[in-house]
This record gives sequence, C-alpha cells and structure tokens, in this order.
Amino acid sequence: MKTIEMNRIAEVKMVYKTRVKPSDRPVIKSSADVFRTVMDTWDKDTLEYIEEFKLLLLNRANKLLGVAKISQGGISGTVTDVRVILQYALKSCASGIILCHNHPSGNTQPSESDLKITMKVKEAAGLMDIQLLDHIILTPDGSCYSFADNGNL
Repeated sequence: MKTIEMNRIAEVKMVYKTRVKPSDRPVIKSSADVFRTVMDTWDKDTLEYIEEFKLLLLNRANKLLGVAKISQGGISGTVTDVRVILQYALKSCASGIILCHNHPSGNTQPSESDLKITMKVKEAAGLMDIQLLDHIILTPDGSCYSFADNGNL
C-alpha cells in the first residue's frame, strides 16, 4: 500500500473577504431593487448581444453580500452550472440567492430551460438551507421579468 505524500496533494482553503462594512450593504426588498442593483454591474454594450448569468448573494437580513458572474454565452444562451452557483453561495455564507440573466432578444418571458434551471437551483440550494428568492430576466430595453412576482417560485 502506497502512503500519501502531503506535499503532493492540493490544499483546499475557503476565504471570503469583503471591503464593505455590514452597515453599508444595500438591502434588497423587491424585484425593482434587484433590477437596479444588477443593471449597475452589467456591461451595457453587450446587453443585447451576449447572454450572461449573474448571481446576487444575500445574508439573512437581505443585505447584499456580493454579485457573481456565473457565465457568459452567445446570442441565444449561456451555460449555468448549479455547482458553481452553490460554490459562491457557500463561500460567501449566503442565506439567500437571486438569479439574474438577460435575454438579448428583448423577450421577457422565461424559456423552458429558464424554468428548469430555476427549479434545479431552488431544489439544490434548499438542501443547503439557502433560499432562492427570485430569478430576474433582463432585456436591453430596460424591462424585466421576476419569477417571484409572477408566482413561478
């Protein structure tokens, strides 16, 4: 039997650093708050050309811990990996998460794949006691669709 040499294996370390005092973190109270917050992080030059998927991370008081870019794709889609979403949520000690992505086409209605990934994330996050609070679809013309506001969560 071969022994493991400790200098030949990877060290795994979890670190979460913030430069924002807890009292200075914005509170997310509505889908309108999500829209304003996430639009501040979006590259307006690519909003109608490239689909992107982002994640808002919140603490128990719905204060924003951070925004993470999950993926960037092409004109008609982007790959969303549930494991990456959960990695960000766990690393930041988030109690709640909000999914956001854009539809370059301008159509605010969720696709079948949007509905499926939302339910998949909700189920996976729920196993970790992390609440999926909303999923927002943004469009280049400034309109949006909220899964929570429309009863799809």
